[in-house]
Amino acid sequence: MIGIEAARATDRPALEGLLLANGLPIAGLEFALGTAVVARQDGRIVGCAAVEVYGSAGLLRSVCVEPRQRGLGLGRRLVEQALDVVRKRGVGEIYLLTETAAEWFPRLGFEPGRREDAPEAIQASPEFTGACPVGATFFRKHLNPAAATAVG
Repeated sequence: MIGIEAARATDRPALEGLLLANGLPIAGLEFALGTAVVARQDGRIVGCAAVEVYGSAGLLRSVCVEPRQRGLGLGRRLVEQALDVVRKRGVGEIYLLTETAAEWFPRLGFEPGRREDAPEAIQASPEFTGACPVGATFFRKHLNPAAATAVG
């Protein structure tokens, strides 16, 4: 059984290892640890998602599932849980950059957009200023505050 829960402070090395092993950036991860959720199987982290919060906007980042666990809906569950965390904190707009999952995020309600349409604070994030190349695909999603769901 794979459970999803809030990341613990002690999870940072495992999160960094998972992200690096899957070619994802860790620059700026410290800004999202307070919203990070992890998938655990037998005590081991097999997936994660996090959001950097900038007022009422958020930057979804670090969405990663171990290759052996892909295709089971775990990524969707992680994203939904991470969005629920920040929705409860008043975040109404979510933005993201991706190099590898441009076909996947629209299935979760994200719409493509222009990178320059992101709020200034998001554009100044490590993810926008260097961790993700200019060619990364930009997406946005409006969060409905009343639509929080429980995922576990």
